[in-house]
Amino acid sequence: MNQVICTVDVVLLTLKDETLKVALLKREREPFKGVAALPGGYIHPNEDMDAQDAALRVLNAKTGIEAPYLEQLATFSGPARDPRGWSVSIAYYALVPYHIIEKAGHPDVKLVSVDRPLVLPFDHKAIVETAVARLRGKSQYSSLPCYLAGDTFTLPQLQRIYESLMGEPLNKVSFRRKMTEMDMLKPIEGQMEAAGAHRPAQLYRLKPEFRHQLQLLARGL
Repeated sequence: MNQVICTVDVVLLTLKDETLKVALLKREREPFKGVAALPGGYIHPNEDMDAQDAALRVLNAKTGIEAPYLEQLATFSGPARDPRGWSVSIAYYALVPYHIIEKAGHPDVKLVSVDRPLVLPFDHKAIVETAVARLRGKSQYSSLPCYLAGDTFTLPQLQRIYESLMGEPLNKVSFRRKMTEMDMLKPIEGQMEAAGAHRPAQLYRLKPEFRHQLQLLARGL
């Protein structure tokens, strides 16, 4: 009886130049050796406590990045998705500010716009599309976009991130009202950021309780 192949794949998403991008790596082994694909790998039953631990390990090993946010996306399975045989992939998506990717400086990580036609091996194109739809759908009502902003940000910076993900301009007054209603941001006392010819803008960060809620959501609790 043939063994079922069990792996994890991670859709690492970031914003660069207000464009949503996915991180790809050239595969080191067959099948599809040398072809750009999602970071992924086998689950190690003697090392990984669960699939999320495997995803975090694989992402760090392949890219040198520890994602501030990781959420289980879906399970992709079947006999046709991998030429080696019947396989299961537990897919995750990670949200990472661009400066973390830049700091990691992995020479083989390639960032590609999710809005351009992607030709990927296995069913990685479907996995990317599912992750992008999940993120953009949740961006309308959650604090997820904050994880693409970094630890601190101004309201104009955060608004541009929401606009990039939702694909449309947002009214400044309405956006700020929504942020106030959601009550998820905490101003950092005494910290401002210069804004060119405009007056300095207040810096904010996500409140700890919202960060905790997202961590629980990411682990499916």
